[in-house]
Amino acid sequence: EGAKAAQSHTGALAGADSAYEAAFRRAGLLRVRELQDLFIAAEMLARQPKLLGERLTILTNGGGAGVLAVDRLADLGGQLTTLPEATITALNAAMPATWSKGNPVDIVGDADAGRYATALDILADADTADAILVMNCPTALASSTEAATAVVDARKRRRAAGKSEQALLTCWLGDSAAKEARDLFARERIATFETPAAAIEGFMQLACYARAQEEMMATPPAMPSGIGVDAGAATAIIAGSLARGQGMLSEVDAKSLLAAYRIPVVATLIAKTPDEVATIAARLLADDKACVVKILSDDISHKSDVGGVRLGLESAEAARDAAMTMLARITREHPTARIDGFTVQAMVHRPRAHELIIGVSEDATFGPILMFGAGGTSVEVVADTGQALPPLDMKLARELMRQTRIHKLLEGYRHRPPADLEQIALTLAKISAMVIAHPEIRELDINPLLADEKGVIALDARVRVVSQTENPRQPMAITPYPAHEERHVTLLELGNLLVRPIRPDDERLYDDLSKRVTPADMRMRFFTAGQTFSHTLIARLTQIDYAREMAFVAIDEATGALLGVARLVSDPDRTRAEYAVLVASDVKGRGLGRYLMQTLIDYARREKFTQLFGDVFAENAAMLNMCRDLGFKIETSTDDPAINRVTLHLVGSG
Repeated sequence: EGAKAAQSHTGALAGADSAYEAAFRRAGLLRVRELQDLFIAAEMLARQPKLLGERLTILTNGGGAGVLAVDRLADLGGQLTTLPEATITALNAAMPATWSKGNPVDIVGDADAGRYATALDILADADTADAILVMNCPTALASSTEAATAVVDARKRRRAAGKSEQALLTCWLGDSAAKEARDLFARERIATFETPAAAIEGFMQLACYARAQEEMMATPPAMPSGIGVDAGAATAIIAGSLARGQGMLSEVDAKSLLAAYRIPVVATLIAKTPDEVATIAARLLADDKACVVKILSDDISHKSDVGGVRLGLESAEAARDAAMTMLARITREHPTARIDGFTVQAMVHRPRAHELIIGVSEDATFGPILMFGAGGTSVEVVADTGQALPPLDMKLARELMRQTRIHKLLEGYRHRPPADLEQIALTLAKISAMVIAHPEIRELDINPLLADEKGVIALDARVRVVSQTENPRQPMAITPYPAHEERHVTLLELGNLLVRPIRPDDERLYDDLSKRVTPADMRMRFFTAGQTFSHTLIARLTQIDYAREMAFVAIDEATGALLGVARLVSDPDRTRAEYAVLVASDVKGRGLGRYLMQTLIDYARREKFTQLFGDVFAENAAMLNMCRDLGFKIETSTDDPAINRVTLHLVGSG
């Protein structure tokens, strides 16, 4: 019902469920659709919580069950392992001549415990699979329970020998014949399922969860520099519309708003009468083959639906006639609509361009949500869209694009070259920045956005704005990068520094920092010897939730090098926060650590934390002296006398 009242295509297409989907995706969560899927996922994630890849090998004594498993794997987009020649040779020597000679590895219906153990050892030694699914069909020729015991014992021997392990899951078919085996697997914490389909779904749940976690920890590329956004012009456009009592920006204002964020738009001129339409068309047609005339009315949301758009007009007379015709029709069929005139623009001739839509709507739970997909007049019918929560960087913008079917077309096919995917992603990132900077924007449509190998251009745009003072927007689900915390400082012994909140793309700076921190200083920071900056660790350090933690980095403006990081992580109720500071060892003693620490304290006070605390080795005299100078209370830890707990009470201090 809500879609009926929507004033834009985006409002009709984006619903609450898509917002939840976007939120789950952004958080790296695994979503299940059915109750049965919930139990399958719980079984798999509880027994085998980690998967390093997605290659699956299937070991079975029943060819039919193996085929069912492979079919389901194909349905879900899984990857079947290709057996190496050495593995096939080893299986040829150990298995009956009638084994399947491929994956699934069918070791024949009379397979006993010994054959299961031997086959599993060979497949595990190959080390080409990321997971092995062992299946058993009950027969009168061999014991299902003994086969299960052999699988359990084989895994125990492998662990005892210190050999590498793949994820292991099992599927013992049958009822009473499989009960003892399933009980055994449960005791040994091996995931087990009743059907081939359920086993494959469990594997794919694990694979999808691993994908979600990996994507969440991937390093996003930096936003291209030199975009030159004119946020002030955008603010003026929005304020002017609200001052006039216009909740919907005119087409000209909407395009001017996009232009302020350096989104290419087709120039649009306003005509009050059909004669003015002809005059403007004549000027445009001096340089272009054709022009477009549209009705200008705040009361008409979808102009093409009421005959308010005419394309491909090749003469001034044709433009005048088109304006007169649409004026007469709309006046007749929509007598209450206020007509402000017409817009005239050059006809953009890009015959091989794709029509896209980019939109923004407001969700009652998650706040603003962005949409991308196939555009044009059939946008609701095609319904090929994806949603994402702002803020978006270039990586997240590309992920949003990949949610859609049209993304495959944008990559190019046959005689059609790829569209400029970088410019499409950049446009999404610009719209995200616009939404963050201007909370008055509640709905936005760019439809169509033409995209081809030459770039992008917006042909039409609609923007609905609401006073933030009178009707505040639902807060953003993800706190955006706090650009207002950036500052340029000069330290006497270090020169000019940029001190700012950490960003995901700062991962590239940690490699150099790690070379400038001694093992002793690394131990002081991380409380463990031999700490290294792995990708996973750096991703967790750089991809933070600004609503729950903060990290300030100090960048040498002359070299671009990362010299130090100060971090705080709050308790869930945002009253207390734990801090940590790391400074390159070769710049210690020059005031950087103290400056970063004071920056953290000032931030904690602004955010109204009541307490800042940390653990410091008793031998770390420099840090303890600094904390003492800054007013921290220092106490010996009750758990470890080698560690001091330092605490700064902030209530009433500023």
